[in-house]
Amino acid sequence: MPTSFELTPMMMREVIMDHYSNPRHKSTPSGDGYVSIHASSTNCIDDFDVYLKKENGKVADALWNGVSCTISGASTDILCDQLIGKNDEEAHYLIKQYLNMIEEKEFDDSVLDEAIVFMNTGKQAARIHCATMGWTAMDEILYKEEK
Repeated sequence: MPTSFELTPMMMREVIMDHYSNPRHKSTPSGDGYVSIHASSTNCIDDFDVYLKKENGKVADALWNGVSCTISGASTDILCDQLIGKNDEEAHYLIKQYLNMIEEKEFDDSVLDEAIVFMNTGKQAARIHCATMGWTAMDEILYKEEK
């Protein structure tokens, strides 16, 4: 019988702080084959680059580096974690579901994994841009790479 649990605000904060304090994908790429885009905000300290490397039609690596607030840093780090191994269709679908969640629209939570911790961000207007910067930047890279 499946076990269910409630994701508490404390649990969500812990995941966010863990990815902000100990980012898994915060670095500048050292090899070839990466494409990048710059993301910044006029309302926050956010000023970073996101990097994407694809091989054999799938995301081989995703990184980010620069200055970020807690929300943008954690959300971008979680995104990078989740993009690796996905093809373009899966990556776009993941990003679309996340953005739908932030915009408080209907979304598929089955693909969001740790990104679900940002489910209440849409209620905090000042945090929406921070929570979506890395996601929209990566989506833009994916679309550019497809052309």
